[in-house]
Amino acid sequence: HASGLKCACCDCRLGEVGSTLYTKANLILCRRDYLRLFGVTGNCAACSKLIPAFEMVMRAKDNVYHLDCFACQLCNQRFCVGDKFFLKNNMILCQTDYEEGLMKEGYAPQVR
Repeated sequence: HASGLKCACCDCRLGEVGSTLYTKANLILCRRDYLRLFGVTGNCAACSKLIPAFEMVMRAKDNVYHLDCFACQLCNQRFCVGDKFFLKNNMILCQTDYEEGLMKEGYAPQVR
């Protein structure tokens, strides 16, 4: 039952409509205790600055990015939901820059 969930640290009730609960290290936590225990999600792969745990992020494989940093690292085009992006040599690239890079390397992507 969602109504019976309690934070492992402070015993406050979780699971009410509109509330958020967090799980980490096999603990169920309220937002306050989650941020207190696990205050950051890591460093942004683009700008290297810390990302607070409460901030929305984008992920590409093992890399985590601020929303504002999730852009092609060659032309700075920001990605929207549904846009294709490519991870090459740990850089995020838009489709145009990725394909141009492939052509410079001597092979073009297969068109289907």
